[in-house]
Amino acid sequence: MVRPGDDELMHRAIDAGAQVRSRTAPRPWVGAALSTADGDIHTGATQPPGGDHAVVEVLRAAGGTAVGATLATTLEPCADGPASCTDAIIGAGVARVLVAVLDADPIASGAAVDRLRSAGLTVEVGAGAESADEQLAAYLHHRRTGRPYVVLRLASSLDGRIAAPNGESEWITGIETRTDVHRMRAESQAILVGAGTVRADNPSLDVRLVDGPNPRRVVLGSAPPDAKVHPCLEWVGPIPELLEQLGDDGVLQLLVEGGAGVASEFHDAGLVDRYVVYMAPAIFGGDDAHPAFIGSGAPTIADLRRGRFVSTTQLGADLRLDVVLD
Repeated sequence: MVRPGDDELMHRAIDAGAQVRSRTAPRPWVGAALSTADGDIHTGATQPPGGDHAVVEVLRAAGGTAVGATLATTLEPCADGPASCTDAIIGAGVARVLVAVLDADPIASGAAVDRLRSAGLTVEVGAGAESADEQLAAYLHHRRTGRPYVVLRLASSLDGRIAAPNGESEWITGIETRTDVHRMRAESQAILVGAGTVRADNPSLDVRLVDGPNPRRVVLGSAPPDAKVHPCLEWVGPIPELLEQLGDDGVLQLLVEGGAGVASEFHDAGLVDRYVVYMAPAIFGGDDAHPAFIGSGAPTIADLRRGRFVSTTQLGADLRLDVVLD
C-alpha cells in the first residue's frame, strides 16, 4: 500500500543513483533513500567496484536510526552471500522496503523480496518503476541478453542531414549538445565509430567537456597508426559477435557515433536499442547534403519501423530526441 511520502522517498533514491551513473559499471548505478521513524531522510548510492552497494551506504548514513524505518531502493537488493544487502536490511531493523525494479536475472528475481517478507518486513514493489527502469535500462538489458545496450547517436539538421555536401559536420549542433554527448560518453563503457570517420575527422572520442571516465574505443575496420583514437579495438568481424565480446568484457552500454554507413549497419540489423538524435534548428535544403542513413530504407509506409519518444530535452538552441523502436 502506497503511503504519503513514498513517491518522494523513491525520487530521492533515483536522484542518488543518477549521481553515480558513470562510475559504478559493471555494477548497476543503484540509489537508495531511507526515512527514519523520526522523519529524517538519508541517501546512498552504489560505489565503484570494490566499494559498497547502495543499501549498505544508506544504512551507514543512517547510523543506528534505521529501526522502524522505510527504505527505498531503485533495484531489488542482492540476496546472496554471507553479507548481502538483504541481510543488512533485516539486521538494521528496517520495517518497510520499497523496491522500484526487480532483479533482471530470472534466477534471482524476487529472491530478496521473498526473504524480506519472510523476515516480517513489509515490501512494496513497483514504486517509481518507470523512472528506475529508464535509469537502469543499460544494466537490465545486459543482464537479460548478455550484450551491451546499444545507443545510436546522431546530430542532424532539421531536414535530417548530418554533414554538408563537402563532408563538413563540425558543428551542426551547439556547445550544450556537445557537452551532453560527452556526458553520454562518460556513461558508456565503450564507444564505436567506423574507420571512415577516423580517417576523415581523426576524433579523440574522449570526455574532455565533462568529469568522467573515457570509454573504451572501438573502430569498425582499421585505424591509421597515428590516429587519436588509439589505443582502440579494431574490429572486422560480424557485429553480433562484437556485441557478445563487449558484453563478456563488462560493457553495459555501447555508444555508436559512426557516420551514415555505420548507423545504417546497426539499424538494418536491428541492433539499436535507443536512438538519440540531436536536432539543430538549421536546414541545408536540397538533397546533396549527407543523410543520417544510406542504402535502401522502408519501401512503403506500412514498412516503417515505428516506436515512441522516450524523452525530449532542450539543449541550448537544439533538441535531444530519445527514441525506442517497437
